Order: sequence, then C-alpha cells, then structure tokens
Amino acid sequence: MICDAAGAAFAVHGDPEVPVIARSAIKPIQAAVAWDAGAFHALGFGPEEVALACASHGGEPEHVAVARRALALCGAGEEDLACGPHEPLHAPAARALAAAGERPGRIHNNCSGKHTAMIALARHLGTPVRGYHAAEHPVQRAMGAELAAWAGLDPASLQTATDGCGVVTFRLPLRALAEAYARWGIADAGPRAVRGAIAAHPRLLAGTGRLCTAVTRATGGAVLAKVGAEGVYCACVPARGLGIALKALDGSRRAADAALAALLAASGAVRDDVAAELRELACPPVRNTRGDLVGAIEAVAGDGGARS
Repeated sequence: MICDAAGAAFAVHGDPEVPVIARSAIKPIQAAVAWDAGAFHALGFGPEEVALACASHGGEPEHVAVARRALALCGAGEEDLACGPHEPLHAPAARALAAAGERPGRIHNNCSGKHTAMIALARHLGTPVRGYHAAEHPVQRAMGAELAAWAGLDPASLQTATDGCGVVTFRLPLRALAEAYARWGIADAGPRAVRGAIAAHPRLLAGTGRLCTAVTRATGGAVLAKVGAEGVYCACVPARGLGIALKALDGSRRAADAALAALLAASGAVRDDVAAELRELACPPVRNTRGDLVGAIEAVAGDGGARS
C-alpha cells in the first residue's frame, strides 16, 4: 500500500487491513524515540551510531565496529545485549569470522544496533538496563506509544509478539503501518535527524548487496526503505509525503524485494535509471546448478505480487 499522511491511498494491492507484525521495519521509528528523549545526545552518539540503531545489518566489520563503539558510549558490554548470537548475515563476513577461529556473538546479531539504542534509552531514563527488551519495560512502553501515535491508533490496540532478536514487536494493520511511515517521513526533530543519519551512512542500514542500502544510496536519501522479517517492507518518500508498507504473505524476502522495487518505480518515487538499478538487485536471474539462466523474478500487480 502507498498512502499519504492523511491516509489517502495512492495504490492498494490486496487487503490493506491485513494485520502485520512489523518486526524490523519499524527500527527507524524506534530509534527516533531515543533521539527525542535526548538519549543519543547525552551519551555522545553520532550519525553512524544512530544509523546503526535503525539497521538490520550484515555483521560486516564496519557494522561490528560501530556497534562496539555505541555499546561503549552506553557504558555497556556485549553481555548486556538481550539479542542472541548468530552468524553475520553477510556471507563473506561469516566466513572470515570462522577462518579466524572466532564464534559469532551477540554483537554480530543484525539487531545489535537497535538493542544498543534501547540500552541507551534505558540508561538515559534511569531505568534498569536488565529486561529492556520486555513488553512491560518503560523503554518498550515508549516504543509502542510512539508507533501507535504515528499510526493513528490507540496504544492499547497494538498487539505484541516476540521478535527473532528477543525484543517485543508490534502487530497492526498494513494500512496503519503505511500511514505511520508517511507521517514519520515528513516529521521534524528525531525523525528528521534519524533520516539524515541513514542518508549519510546507508551502508550501516543493511550492507553489501542489500536493498535497503541500495535504495537510500541510489536516491541520496530521498527514499528510505527498511526491511522486516517474514516479507515485510516499509518506506517513506519525504518530499512527496508518501508512506509505503507491504507484506509478502508467504514471508518471502525474495517476493518482498521485488514488490518494493516495483512499487517505488510505479509510484514515480525514483528515476528510471534508479528503478532499473533497484530492479536488477531485487529481481536477480534464476540459475540452475549448472549456472544456466532458467528464469527470472518479476512483480506483477494485481495477482498477488512477485512470481518466478
């Protein structure tokens, strides 16, 4: 769905009222909570630390370095992160870690930047860091209230779930998620600062070969896109006041990538050359085990999304 801050729809495919667990797609909105509370300023976070707070990063060396620096600014260590360890999402980084005889840690978790920002907020609020990931913690209550406000919903209507990284996440209609991004994308203060940090450091938002980074870099920050697990994507186009939210019902990121690239092109949010670049990344050729080209991925409006 594509809509403006008033909720007027510009494009709708499927059911806009389908409930969606937002997962990592709301990280930029969550990061702005810490900015507006003064936590980032008080602890000395710079644009790189702020950008990583929004990231589902690949665990590349630059991601890990910024995450370690952010933790140090919080007076915290890797053991304070509530997220579990996993291999870097960036395959070469994972291979390099293994070759060095090192095991992946919590710092390599793609959500370590978000968790560090939540620790920063807990520190700044004077609340315990322990348990910051739980729904009843003041940090998470603040996150839920902020998302509900941008989405135009009663906070009590937000259902919760536990995300893959252990932190609470929220369930809301796809329409409300698109509206939240449209409103957040034109807001000042924390949202503007977070958008600026991402625009300045798009590699920290995701990393090598990732669509979120490619969208922001190719548009010079004119479009901000953020992936969520299980086929969720959100984006905002601040100059046009537009918010985009989509969900691949089967949870496939392959379908979600293709759908986002198609929506950005169809909305006119990106130039034709940028649309072609994004389509090449989002819709890679399908090859068999011999390396033969045997198919392609494309997004087809009106029939449920991407197909191969």
